[in-house]
Amino acid sequence: MTSSEDILARLVSFPTISKDSNAELIDYIRNYLADYGIDSILVSNDEKTKFNLHAVIGPDKPGGVLLSGHTDVVPVEGQNWTVAPFCASRLGDRIYGRGTTDMKGFVACVLAMVPHAVASKLAEPIHLVFSYDEEIGCIGIRGMLDVLEAGHARPRFCIVGEPTSMKIGIAHKGKTGMTCRCYGASAHSALTTEGLNAIYLACDMIGEIRNLHNELSSGVLHEEFGVPHSTLHVGTIQGGTALNIIPNYCEFKFEIRNLETDNTGLLLKRLQNSAETIAGRYRNEFEDSDIRIDVFNQYPALRTRRDAQIVDFVSDLLGHNEITGIDFGTEAGMISSRLSMPAVVCGPGSMDQGHKPDEYILISELNRCDVFLSRLVHRIAQ
Repeated sequence: MTSSEDILARLVSFPTISKDSNAELIDYIRNYLADYGIDSILVSNDEKTKFNLHAVIGPDKPGGVLLSGHTDVVPVEGQNWTVAPFCASRLGDRIYGRGTTDMKGFVACVLAMVPHAVASKLAEPIHLVFSYDEEIGCIGIRGMLDVLEAGHARPRFCIVGEPTSMKIGIAHKGKTGMTCRCYGASAHSALTTEGLNAIYLACDMIGEIRNLHNELSSGVLHEEFGVPHSTLHVGTIQGGTALNIIPNYCEFKFEIRNLETDNTGLLLKRLQNSAETIAGRYRNEFEDSDIRIDVFNQYPALRTRRDAQIVDFVSDLLGHNEITGIDFGTEAGMISSRLSMPAVVCGPGSMDQGHKPDEYILISELNRCDVFLSRLVHRIAQ
């Protein structure tokens, strides 16, 4: 049997940055599973360059557990790495490499578990789902959820193995990504009264976004999160063509990261009303004055009850009941929402190491996950 550490080294060697294909890594996983007699299905993007993989170990029946992980990683450009990012390096009690923590460490532990699961007489199935393009907004998993939703043998629980230091994550925020497009009127910059500066429209709109953020930060706080309230954030802005031209167009991208208790639709409606108020001030003089907000990506928040059966199930396997909220988004909210399936987030490593140069995972974390998954197999085989 191949150890999780050895498998992790192989997974890290595939540079599956979200902008690139994950086909070679998926081929490796598919062939690995086939060596143990496990068939898998693929669900691709439209270009057939990126793939989700779904495989089932055990009986073809409802129930069991879905183990889910993504295969893509964030870029390394502009980061000061002291080791080769796509070559796993073991130094002391750590393994360095892009994706070791987020989240190829969990995928490696799941694959290392496969021989044990195959050799056991499972009473219920163990589903494996490995997705693409999680890092850019949980994009890839959507096609796989269509397949799972239509299937007859739906799992009972889902465990998403994002890094939580093997704590049980029961909640994370949802995310809505938006583009705000501001339309003004061009003129020579010396004749400011003859034009409408679209950058100024954007600034006014950003002011409304900041006001809403501040309002949410003074509301009901949820202390299980590092930032205990819903947030709004502007990430990029572009506008104007030359210093001596009043710009007629400006756009910026912003996001809402919402607690499950805050309705994103209502927050967006407030911002759309603000946009209309700002643009409407100038429409008598500049009829094309406008501010439009378009959603380009969205995934739901996760909120699993502390007393849910899945929490007790995972806690028993771990030997502890350390429950936590998660500040970053995961596919768990989407899986739980689309499939009406209780889900938690639990995996090796800490996101404190993720997305950084010299990303690493502690070998002890891999070991803890190996033990957890071994107990999972034993439980399902009973």
